[in-house]
Amino acid sequence: MEAKWCFLVTMALLVMLVVVVNGDESSQVKTVVKIVKGKKVCDKGWECKGLSAYCCNQTISDFFQTYQFENLFSKRNTPVAHASGFWDYHSFITAAAEYQPHGFGTTGGKLTGQKEVAAFLGHVGSKTSCGYGVATGGPLAWGLCYNKEMSPSKTYCDDYYKYTYPCTPGVSYHGRGALPLYWNYNYGKTGEALKIDLLNHPEYLENNATLAFQAAIWKWMTPEKKHLPSAHDVFVGKWKPTKNDTLAKRVPGFGTTMNVLYGDQVCGKGDDESMNNIVSHYLYYLDLMGVGREEAGTHEVLSCAEQLPFNQAPASASSS
Repeated sequence: MEAKWCFLVTMALLVMLVVVVNGDESSQVKTVVKIVKGKKVCDKGWECKGLSAYCCNQTISDFFQTYQFENLFSKRNTPVAHASGFWDYHSFITAAAEYQPHGFGTTGGKLTGQKEVAAFLGHVGSKTSCGYGVATGGPLAWGLCYNKEMSPSKTYCDDYYKYTYPCTPGVSYHGRGALPLYWNYNYGKTGEALKIDLLNHPEYLENNATLAFQAAIWKWMTPEKKHLPSAHDVFVGKWKPTKNDTLAKRVPGFGTTMNVLYGDQVCGKGDDESMNNIVSHYLYYLDLMGVGREEAGTHEVLSCAEQLPFNQAPASASSS
């Protein structure tokens, strides 16, 4: 009787094991690997879709998971956060899925991917924070507190673009999103790229967290002008400085991402508070992700204090 009982228990455990294993397998995305023109390309389903060499690398969810996102933005859902309940990990990963086949978070090895995600989110955290010096948990814990500018002083309509990106009557183009967009022309260009009518409906960015992240990642991955690099390119080392760049003290790394995204609003101004705030968020996130700020590089790589800006910002772009 005892032997029969042991046999039944063993069989039950085996059945449970098979169910668990099969359940895990069915939940995993099968990687499709092909050789195209002599090069290995992969497709990892929804997260990295499109047969890209970058999809053969680790994708963001392999090294950056829900609990890490929660650690980085630990105060975003508190009652005093202005966008409480809006931002979440799934929205970020869904947005990133569009750009991982192009190298976002998938360029190079795991360390480079982790650093790029920390760098991008460092900008996002700084630009959406409501933290201050005595804030609970420290000022760096309050990223993703906002999803829009709370008290805009104007509608940010630049009539110079009335033929290309005409302002919609009654619509305000104040800051919205993860890397806040300002001005009708920025909403117009971003909307064209994402195939969403942001020029007529800028409010979409404050109503949809995935779209808000997509707009921000598109800005990170896309050069402002043809002769300029993207923030992604200068961070992962795809950009090679010219002699003029070297003379202007522009070097590959985090500092130059600020130059690409903000120009003379932040860079070339010495020990600027706004620049230091962005750098502080990046270093804080590297620590929380388990990478460590020692991987961030030298002061020259981190800062744009002495860099000449790529472009002088037009008067209308004083907020961007």
